[in-house]
Amino acid sequence: MTTPLSYLSSAGPAAAPLTQLAWGLGGISVAVSVIVAIALVWGIWRRRPAPPAGGSGLEAGGPPGAGMAWIYVGLGISVPVLAACTVWTLFVLGEVMHPASKPHLTLQVTAHQWWWEVRYLDPVAGRVFTTANEIHIPVGEPVRVVLSSPDVIHSFWVPKLAGKMDVIPGITNVTWMQAATPGRYRGQCAEFCGLQHARMAFFVTADSPAAFNTWREGQLAPPPPASANPEVAQGSALFAARCASCHTVSGTPAGGIVGPELSHLASRETLAAGTIPNDTQHLNAWIADPAAVKPGVLMPKVPMTAAERAQVVAYLQSLT
Repeated sequence: MTTPLSYLSSAGPAAAPLTQLAWGLGGISVAVSVIVAIALVWGIWRRRPAPPAGGSGLEAGGPPGAGMAWIYVGLGISVPVLAACTVWTLFVLGEVMHPASKPHLTLQVTAHQWWWEVRYLDPVAGRVFTTANEIHIPVGEPVRVVLSSPDVIHSFWVPKLAGKMDVIPGITNVTWMQAATPGRYRGQCAEFCGLQHARMAFFVTADSPAAFNTWREGQLAPPPPASANPEVAQGSALFAARCASCHTVSGTPAGGIVGPELSHLASRETLAAGTIPNDTQHLNAWIADPAAVKPGVLMPKVPMTAAERAQVVAYLQSLT
């Protein structure tokens, strides 16, 4: 059984110390619970000594101060253990605060209700591009992640690659992540942010440096022109008339910034922040009635006939 959001195993140096800390503190907590349970059972079943003949009966409880030895022993054990846990936690926080080397890639991630906008920054303005909900990073390299939110508090969490970092309106928080091996890692908003909090997922794909550069160049390239196929061309016109005020497609007049950037939508594996797979059937259903797929979503239901919707779907699937 796969556990994509498990924090009990890690795949990168930003998460490994946190995983070790989780196992360590978890083991200590289990040991304490077992000791307390044993002491409780022993106390319940232990028989008090019979009071002496002619006594008041109070003698069975022992002399004044009896039982304080338990307090002294408990404090003597727990205080050093808690102090050690505190020091260990502080060392781990210091270890994961900054990567071992300077990141060469910076992602500007904006958390929306309920999807993730990902902007790949570059010193060359023409090499900056934006995508949504699916992140690609090169294996073995630290990646700086700059977080912001225009609406409510969210939390950016890829448990196998990094710890949680809150995304707070009006505040810019910075974290980092790094993948040691290629793979696809699940991320999730970890702060309740509204109706579709549970369906605010994203995926991080760790590619080899060569594969990442190929993917990046593909994202920088404009999508193929729509004029080659009549159905796609008609869908492009419908998209420009009814969807372009919210979405952007590079190389076209569509320049909306309300919804996700769609320039290479066909290359993504999921729709609606990991809610449904990106295929013809689900894309059609998503456009037909977004609220039926993801109740509370801010995307409106745009009036279209079935034929018009099929043309828009054909156009979106051409955006490779």
